[in-house]
Amino acid sequence: MSYSEFTEEDYTRINSEYAKLREAASKRCRGESELAVIERAFEFANDAHRNVRRRSGEPYILHPIQVALIVVNDISLGYKSISAALLHDVVEDTDYKVEDIRERFGDKIASLVDGLTKIKTVLKNNSESLQAENFKRILLTLNDDVRVVLIKLADRLHNCRTIAFMPEHKRDKILSETMYIFIPLAHRLGLYSIKSEMENIWLSYKEPDAYKYIEERVNEQIQGKKEEIETFIAPVEAALRNQGIQCEILKRIKTPYSVWKKMNTKHIPFDQVYDLYAIRIIIDPPEGTDKQSEHQLCIRAYGVITFLYDEVVGRKRDWIRHPKSNGYEALHTTVYTKRGVPVEVQIRTRRMNDIAERGIAAHWAYKRNGFISENDSEMDRWLDKVKEIIDNPDVNALEFLDMMHKDLTSSDITVFTPKGERRNVEKGSTALDFAYTIHTEVGNSAIAAKINLRLAPLSTILRSGDRVEIITVEDGHPQREWLTFLKTRRARSQVMDYFRGDRMQTVELGEKMLREQCESLGYKYDDMTVQALLRQNQNVRSKEELLFRIGMGMLHLGNLQEILKAAQPKRSSILSRIFGRGEKEAGAPAGGKRYVLADCCRPIPGDPVIGFLENDGSVTIHKKSCPLAEEQASKYGNSVVKVPADWELPEESSFLVRITMQGLDRVGLLNEISKYISLVMGVNMRRLELRTEEGIFEGYIDMYVSGRDILDKMIKKLDSIDGIQSVIRSEL
Repeated sequence: MSYSEFTEEDYTRINSEYAKLREAASKRCRGESELAVIERAFEFANDAHRNVRRRSGEPYILHPIQVALIVVNDISLGYKSISAALLHDVVEDTDYKVEDIRERFGDKIASLVDGLTKIKTVLKNNSESLQAENFKRILLTLNDDVRVVLIKLADRLHNCRTIAFMPEHKRDKILSETMYIFIPLAHRLGLYSIKSEMENIWLSYKEPDAYKYIEERVNEQIQGKKEEIETFIAPVEAALRNQGIQCEILKRIKTPYSVWKKMNTKHIPFDQVYDLYAIRIIIDPPEGTDKQSEHQLCIRAYGVITFLYDEVVGRKRDWIRHPKSNGYEALHTTVYTKRGVPVEVQIRTRRMNDIAERGIAAHWAYKRNGFISENDSEMDRWLDKVKEIIDNPDVNALEFLDMMHKDLTSSDITVFTPKGERRNVEKGSTALDFAYTIHTEVGNSAIAAKINLRLAPLSTILRSGDRVEIITVEDGHPQREWLTFLKTRRARSQVMDYFRGDRMQTVELGEKMLREQCESLGYKYDDMTVQALLRQNQNVRSKEELLFRIGMGMLHLGNLQEILKAAQPKRSSILSRIFGRGEKEAGAPAGGKRYVLADCCRPIPGDPVIGFLENDGSVTIHKKSCPLAEEQASKYGNSVVKVPADWELPEESSFLVRITMQGLDRVGLLNEISKYISLVMGVNMRRLELRTEEGIFEGYIDMYVSGRDILDKMIKKLDSIDGIQSVIRSEL
């Protein structure tokens, strides 16, 4: 922030932006009295932030105005939330206190502002991660008022929109936090538009070349298929009208981020992303239509679609009968146009669309009107689960952050009790996890399960649609080995609680296991060993807790040798670690720093990268989009450092990469590929593996390259060879 007198142009812009907010807010307010509160909040904030500018040079007050606009337009909150959004930085950035807000605007708005005020100094408990403490503090407000979290998401979205004005290392920190926690949180709360915009901003900075490429290709496709989509929609619209179904039909194009994610998850090129297009049918039911009748209307519309066009087998999804945990309801399918282009069709009522677009705020608005019962709300059940995590006094901030990330990014499946009661459980859950969702005593005394009437062990992983019966015995009790296969946090914590009475015995067992493992690997068990493991498992705060987790089977020692080797006083150089070559030190271009490439993502010169300052003064380099880098930057943002342009190793250095290929086999193809790589490009191949079956080949090549420019040139050339249909860089 900076200070300088506002100009006439500044005041004109402030008034113009506030006029937009006032117009939008007037549609949400019930009378002039509520609008007057917003007016007073603006005047108070405007005065408090007078002559203060953001990094961009624009008046600071424009930020809270834009946050308030997101609150009203994208989340549809009321006047108290709009006022809190306008005031959210006053306490943090000026001399005003929460009591001043309470005196002027009442308890509720003051409470919202208090919940939104960021932590600016390290807490008294010497927190390991200020970011984790801050996020836990934000979510603690779920116990009181979820609107704090919703306004915080609006604040984060606007900070992402203006992130270009921040230094690169701060951009990396903020965007990593956004991807690790705030985007999954927006998804779980049903805020689709906020989630999608943040994802696209993340991609545009983390993988700018990929973003630009995908955006250009999507735009090309839109222009080329525009007429075909219109031709597809016309008979649908006419047929629905003939059926007496009043509706609106919208066209949707897959976002750049969703395309990028599919390309990376499926390891396919852009040309193999077939479901770029979607149409959304939003049905306006007659007044007074109940939920069951809404479902029937959507089924009728589905019948119209599948009568006109051939359905892609296995693509129907009924999210109305079984809503997602964020409250999402819709009927999905994919059909082919007359020319064979796949188009996803989403069928919703107006109510379902409101909840899909505006999430939890719309969900509660309908519930207040009696449309959604307490019993059928997956959203409410999820909030109860979050509150259970928050209320656990044994969970520190880092553990809380990890739990929330796992919970937010996990997907659910639906299983049934013997009586047909539907229950949503985390994907990958076992029969024993399911037992603990019924009751703690059912889990504790379980000995087996019947899945679809067939006897099965408790470790059996459940599939969606399974009917599960838990078999118990009166004197049954938890077993330590259960922790080796339990999936859910609730079940694991219940088993751990059972054994906490034998804590010292478990600690002794863990120490014995660790000592034996060290000796078998040729290492001495000492304090250095313990400290190395504590550094690797930063959620664990003490030696006793570390040994307890080992003894319980919660912390596995499969990578112990790697951890202990890295902890030795003489660390191997970057070249020996990455390439297995001799003890040759890497260059130190910027202030004598040593740069170490992360093994998890193996960046090469030319990749967008992020650096982390280590305790020994070295800088570990990851790709910006590396999931492990995202997690570390989300917890320890202060360790993020700017990586200079000359971080690359000396010119003779090379980097191991993998390219994956698919295509049609022909005589001489392999020879042409290897000739181009070795002779034309002068690149050394380490491994080549191609498989051919019925004229189709697929496989990969591991090779050493000097940088991204060489790799991109080689991929482009290989892609042009006759018979090769896709060439992409993939993970080793």
